[in-house]
Amino acid sequence: MSIATDIVSLKIMSEVYKKRGLEDLLKMTCEYLEDEVPYIDWVGVYFFERNDELKLMAASNLENDLTWTSNGELKFPLKNSNNEAKGIMIVRSKEAIAFDVTDVSTLEAIAQSLGELSMAN
Repeated sequence: MSIATDIVSLKIMSEVYKKRGLEDLLKMTCEYLEDEVPYIDWVGVYFFERNDELKLMAASNLENDLTWTSNGELKFPLKNSNNEAKGIMIVRSKEAIAFDVTDVSTLEAIAQSLGELSMAN
């Protein structure tokens, strides 16, 4: 199950190293994960605002976040290089058992990179 996630991770990391703008990178991350990993049905990236409320910054589908129809959901903190929480990346699947251990570690690495970029922008 994790080969597709690994391939998408490489694409995303290549965009990170190209120094893309944060907004573009967040949007590409959501789109790549949903489009190219068959069991990922929705991805959203949220950042904390001043009052600690989450604001949706990018999503693979803005009209339907699959809150009620997803069977699997993973949440990854976005932390900057000072280990301060800046937001969260949520990945949802309609499949009950969609993610394996390798998916989790790969998605954690993506979230870590996005969190560190949030400080630079």
